[in-house]
Amino acid sequence: MLWLKAFHIIMVVSWFAGLFYLPRLFVNHAMATEPAEIARLKLMEGKLYRFVTPIAWLAIVSGMGLWLAFGFSGGWLDVKVALVAGLYGYHHYCGILVKRFAADENILGHVFYRFFNEVPVIILTVVVILVTVKPF
Repeated sequence: MLWLKAFHIIMVVSWFAGLFYLPRLFVNHAMATEPAEIARLKLMEGKLYRFVTPIAWLAIVSGMGLWLAFGFSGGWLDVKVALVAGLYGYHHYCGILVKRFAADENILGHVFYRFFNEVPVIILTVVVILVTVKPF
């Protein structure tokens, strides 16, 4: 089971790396004016989203495997599962934004994306506390 735990941690770290970087690309894209820069950002956003999506599924599936193997229980786990579901919703919304940027249909400014970029940081902080401290 330690191999599964290690794999899960690697997938979670990789997923979060993508979710930290993708909205930062949105910030740059929302401020971009040069056609070449916009084209490059569209390419980077699409590639990153397509790369990180299977990693998200591997993180979720390996987490479910750990849950089944160890039989974790408690209120902390319910909150963690809800946060992971919310994180996947955030991930999905990032995909919608990638499509909007690709179609030149973005209506949100760089300030929105700066705040949007902080959502996974907050979720990560709470999840790590829940998993390590198990406060309830």
